[in-house]
Amino acid sequence: MSIVTDIRGTAGVILIDRVPVNAINHDIRSGILDALAELAGNPSLDRIVLAGAGKIFAAGADAGEFSKPPTDPGLPKVVAAIEASSLPVVAAIRGACLGGGLELALACRWRIADQTAQLGLPEVVLGVVPGSGGTQRLPRLVGMETALSMIPQGRSLKAAAACEAGLVDALDDDPLKAACEADLAAALARPPISAMPRPLAAPEAAAAARKTAAKKMRGQRAPAEAITLVELTADTDFETGLAKERACFLELRSTAECAALRHVFFAERAARPPASVKAADPQSLDKTVVVGGGTMGAGIAYALMQSGSAVTLVERDDEAATSARARVSGLLDAAVSRGLTSADKAAAQLTSMRFQAGYDDLQDGGLAIEAAFEDMAVKKDVLAALDSAMPDAVLATNTSYLDIDKMAGWLADPSRLVGLHFFSPAHIMKLLEIVRGKASSDMALATGFALAKRLGKLPVMVGVCDGFVGNRMLQRVREAAEHLLLDGAEFTQIDRVMTNFGYAMGLYMTQDLSGLDIAWANRKRQADNRDPNRRYSRVQDEMCAAGRLGRKSGAGWYVYEDGAKPVPNPGVAALVEAEAERHGISRRPMDDDAVLNTLLLALINEAAGLLGEGIAGRAADVDLVLVHGYGFPRFRGGPLFHAHQIGIATIHEQLKELEAGDPLVWKVAPLIEQLVADGKGFLDQDAK
Repeated sequence: MSIVTDIRGTAGVILIDRVPVNAINHDIRSGILDALAELAGNPSLDRIVLAGAGKIFAAGADAGEFSKPPTDPGLPKVVAAIEASSLPVVAAIRGACLGGGLELALACRWRIADQTAQLGLPEVVLGVVPGSGGTQRLPRLVGMETALSMIPQGRSLKAAAACEAGLVDALDDDPLKAACEADLAAALARPPISAMPRPLAAPEAAAAARKTAAKKMRGQRAPAEAITLVELTADTDFETGLAKERACFLELRSTAECAALRHVFFAERAARPPASVKAADPQSLDKTVVVGGGTMGAGIAYALMQSGSAVTLVERDDEAATSARARVSGLLDAAVSRGLTSADKAAAQLTSMRFQAGYDDLQDGGLAIEAAFEDMAVKKDVLAALDSAMPDAVLATNTSYLDIDKMAGWLADPSRLVGLHFFSPAHIMKLLEIVRGKASSDMALATGFALAKRLGKLPVMVGVCDGFVGNRMLQRVREAAEHLLLDGAEFTQIDRVMTNFGYAMGLYMTQDLSGLDIAWANRKRQADNRDPNRRYSRVQDEMCAAGRLGRKSGAGWYVYEDGAKPVPNPGVAALVEAEAERHGISRRPMDDDAVLNTLLLALINEAAGLLGEGIAGRAADVDLVLVHGYGFPRFRGGPLFHAHQIGIATIHEQLKELEAGDPLVWKVAPLIEQLVADGKGFLDQDAK
C-alpha cells in the first residue's frame, strides 16, 4: 500500500506508506492527488494532514525513476495541488524530510516536526537540482542566505535549527496529533510560500556558496546551477523561476554526471553482506581490543570508543602505551576544539579506555584488531599472542598488503581471522575493506560487517591478493605514471590532468603528503619477486635514499617551505632524465589527454583483472573502493562506470594498442576480452 487515508476529528490524514524511507514514486504521487480530492470534498473537515508512515516523512523522490522517462503525474503537479487545496494542508514531520519530501512540505501551509526531523534538499548529491519548486520556495520562506547555505551543498537542518530558521513552524513530540489539533489562524493569515515576497538579494552569500561548491564539489555542474536558481528568486516572479528550475532539473537528470552519481548512490546502498554472512551471528562488539597505538591504531581505537565499545589498547611496553594514550587524547582534543564533544565528555571517554603493555585480561573481548607495523614477523608475534589471550574472539588484521591466508595458518583456528583494512585517518575515512581469507568463517565476516555498521563505515568485501583491491590498483596506476615520466610526461602534468579530471589532489602531491617512504618499504618487500623483464623506475627509490620523503622532510616531488605554496622540486628532472637514459628511452612531450587516458586505462585493466580473479565481487565494489578510498571523483562514478560509459570495445582497442608496445605491463585482462566477445560491459556483470 502506498497511500493511507484516515479521519481524525476534523482532520483528514494522508499517510505516505512506503516504509522504510517512503521514497516518492509514481504510486505515491497519484495516491496523494486522489487523497486530496477525496478529503477536500468532505464537509466535516477543516484541514488535511500529510505525514509519513514509520519513522520518516519522506526521504525524497525514488532515484530509481531518474533513468526512466517522466510519468504523469509529476511531483510539480502534486506540489501545486497541495498548495492550491481548498483545505489547508499541514505537514507532520518525523525523521527525514528530504528532497521531494521537503518540496511536498514546502507546499503545505504549516509544518510541525518532532526532534528527530531532518530537513533538506540534497539533490545536488545526485547531480540534479530540486525540480518541484525547492529552489524557489525555500529562499522565500527562510531567506537567501539560509537557502544558499543548504541547497548548493545538499545540507540539511535538524529540527531545532529548522525551527529557528523558520522552515518549521512548531516542534512537538507527536507532530501528527499536533497537526490534527493545531490552531491554524496564523497559518491562514499568511499567503502560500509561492505568493510570499521575493527575498532580498545576497551577492556575498552567493559568492561564498560558489567558492564552497568549487572547493568541495569541484567539476560538478549541479551546485552552480542550484546557486543561480536560488539567486533568481530575488528578481524573478515565482512561475518564471519555477519553469527555469524544472527545465534545469530535466536537463541535468539526463547527464553523465547524474548517471555517475546515481551509480555510486545505488552502489553504496547495495554494500551489504552476502546472504551466508548475513545469516551468521557476529561476535559482540561491546568489548574490543586494538593492538598497536600508532596513528592507525589510535584512530581505530578512537572510532571504537566513540561507538560505545569498551576498548583496550595494547602496546609492547609502558612507554609505547603512554604514547598511544597521548595520540588518542590528541584526537579527543581535536574533537573538542571542533565542537564535536565537550571537554568533560572527552575526559571521561579517555578515562574509560584501557592502555596497557602486554596481553593480560583480554579474554572478554569479542574482537581484536591488530594494527601493528606492516611486517610479517611482527604480525606473527601479535597474532600468536592474541590467539592465546583471546581464544573465543574474532581476530582481525589491519594489513594493507600482506597475505592474511598465511597469517591464518599461525592460528589454532584459522577460521576466526578476517582482514579489516581501514583507511587513514581511520576515525574519519568511510571505507572499510573486509578481506575474506580462504578460511575466514561467516561469523568472522559477519563481525566485520557488524563493525562497519557500528562505526558508520562503508563495507566492501574483497579477496586476498597483494594490496587487495584498492592498494593493488594504486600500485598499478603508480607504475603507469612512472612509465609516463620516463616516456616524456612531467610529474606536474600528471598531477594537473588528475585534478582537472576531478581528483582533489594529484598522484605526486598525494605521495608527498603520505610520505614516499611508505611505498618505498612496500617496493623493497616486493623486490625479490619482481619480474626482471618488467620495466622498473628507480626515481622514487633514489629520492627516498636521498631523504626526500615528501612534506615531512621538506622536499619530495615538491619543495615545502613554511608559509609558502609548494613548488616543483627542480632536482627531480635530472633523476628522471638519467633513469630514462638507463632504459634507452628518448623522452618526448606528451599530450594531456594521452596522459590521463593512460592512467585511466591502467586502473580499468587492473580492475578487470581483480574482477576476473574473484578478488572483487562486483564492478560497483571496485568503484566504491576507488571513490571512497583513493580520491577517484565521485561525479565520474568510479573507473569501471567510466569505462562502461566509454564502451568496452573502445577500451579494448586502446588497451590493445598499449599491449603492442609493452605486452608484459599492458596485457589485456581476460575479462575484457570476454566482455568484448559477449558484447557486454562491466556493469552488465553486476546485473547477473
